[in-house]
Amino acid sequence: MPGPGKNGRYHHGNLRAALIDTAVGLIGERGLRGFSLTEASRQLGVAVSAPYAHFTDREDLLAAVAVRAFGLLSGELVGGTAQITCPADRLAAMTRAYVHFAAAHPPLFEVLYEAGLDKERHPEIGEAERPVTDAILACVTDVAGGRGDPDELAGAIEATAYGHVVLLLRHSGRDAADVAAAAARATLALVTGRHLLVPSPAS
Repeated sequence: MPGPGKNGRYHHGNLRAALIDTAVGLIGERGLRGFSLTEASRQLGVAVSAPYAHFTDREDLLAAVAVRAFGLLSGELVGGTAQITCPADRLAAMTRAYVHFAAAHPPLFEVLYEAGLDKERHPEIGEAERPVTDAILACVTDVAGGRGDPDELAGAIEATAYGHVVLLLRHSGRDAADVAAAAARATLALVTGRHLLVPSPAS
């Protein structure tokens, strides 16, 4: 991967990839609000105008970070569970992988869920996300077996997984493996009680 040369100055490489790397690093150190194209340029030792050869603005660079994030998430969530034949166990494994991804890549998780990126302006984000959503919905549909609304179960599992990640990232001292295992157990509990997710006629 390209990177800074002597004295922290960038040279001879793929500036676009280096900017994405630097954005991830800065977000990890300072959070989304502390990230700017100017600071990324300073870190790489290039002119403040240099990033604009690859990105129109700050959001454009963050969109590229989101695409990278979904690529990594897809590899762990989909590729890492593809050989599990039981749909319920595969869903639980996906939830576990989701928590591990967030624990290993907090800046990427922050960009995906807190940056507020416009997916209409950046359709590449939706394209990168599609393998993840398609795999989860296909698995949920298999679990539902044609009964009930798969979207209800998918939404409940997504909320459960996200909630466990928030607990992990916002409360120090929690072990990622323990939280991931708890999220997987909660997913299996939702699968078992999925009939309770169907709204009653009176509700």
